[in-house]
Amino acid sequence: MLRRMKVSHIKRLAVEPETLLVRSGAIRTIMVLPKGKTIFAQGDTSDAVFYVQKGKVRLTVSSPQGKEATVAFFGAGAFVGEESITGAQLQRLTTAATDTAATIIRIERKEMIRVLHEEPTFSELFVSYLLARNARIQADLIDQLFNSSEKRLARALLLLAQFGKDGAPETVIPKISQETLAEMIGTTRSRVSFFMNRFRKLGFIEYNGKLSIHSSLLNVVLHD
Repeated sequence: MLRRMKVSHIKRLAVEPETLLVRSGAIRTIMVLPKGKTIFAQGDTSDAVFYVQKGKVRLTVSSPQGKEATVAFFGAGAFVGEESITGAQLQRLTTAATDTAATIIRIERKEMIRVLHEEPTFSELFVSYLLARNARIQADLIDQLFNSSEKRLARALLLLAQFGKDGAPETVIPKISQETLAEMIGTTRSRVSFFMNRFRKLGFIEYNGKLSIHSSLLNVVLHD
């Protein structure tokens, strides 16, 4: 059993990638999208990388039987669909859709590869992002293997609140359902409901029209 687990997150990059894209003369498409708009769908051709300039994006996957599960949420400063640059995966394995109104920058695969070759600073930032993303995926796997559903829920809420970023944690996305949280941590909605009520009674979270997360929730994750 893990004795202590660090809550990891993907930090917003120090230099704005969109600034470097402009400097490199990258051909890109800026999309201003409403909430619930599909950016790419599972099975689509994997031919572009997307950068979240504003808003939040939800990544989901569907089984052949039609069951859908939420894989992750991404906020401003995240790349989505970056696997397309390898050319090894011809079709999207997931669906990305806006979870709030969002501004998304679309860069075609060939253009992205060109910028990575010609703009060292952008390349360094992109590699740093991929390494942080890989560390997050490993942390998610360890979380699923070794931690209780209560700890998994606490960690998921802290990540959604962007705990650990400079400044105070953000307010979690309004109206995130208990079903979605259950999908994210691999448990049932009833268990999520039980732990959410417990967290609220302990003062770790607040329901105030929006779901607010307090740093004291970290005690659940770090508790042996």
